[in-house]
Amino acid sequence: LPLVAAAALALAAPAAAEPAQPFQGDETAAFFGFLGAASALVFACAGAAYGTAKSGVGIASMGVMRPELVMKSIVPVVMAGVLGIYGLIIAVIISIGITPPYYLFDGYAHLAAGLACGLSAMSAGMAIGIVGDAGVRANAQQPKLFVGMILILIFAEALALYGLIVGIILASSAGSSRQ
Repeated sequence: LPLVAAAALALAAPAAAEPAQPFQGDETAAFFGFLGAASALVFACAGAAYGTAKSGVGIASMGVMRPELVMKSIVPVVMAGVLGIYGLIIAVIISIGITPPYYLFDGYAHLAAGLACGLSAMSAGMAIGIVGDAGVRANAQQPKLFVGMILILIFAEALALYGLIVGIILASSAGSSRQ
């Protein structure tokens, strides 16, 4: 027991010897910045997961009757997977930008960026999942519907792209309050 106490004192001694650095900026601002990064990734991946699952159910159902169309019908799953990448991009941009001095303006800008990207990607994932499910089933019965399904999926994906663009603009505005 005395050996454990001596080891604990030895580990604590260097930390106590270093002077405490004063925090630069607002102490709660980083919370909002990290919340923005987390929300971008979580909401975007939730949309990607929903879109993948919903489209996958349609592909599995359609594949029973027309197995030769399974690979052609993977398009909605791929498009849904891209949504998670959008969230990852914004989360990395936000995380890189959280450096002292960090103020509430920066935290709010990063929170807005994360929510804009994450929620738009989640909405796009829901649209891609519903259209992908119905589209691949309809494509199995009428092959002429494939181009129409792809166009609808592209417009649904564009919604997430708008959120990504707005998120990048908002994240880049962080730090402008100091100039």
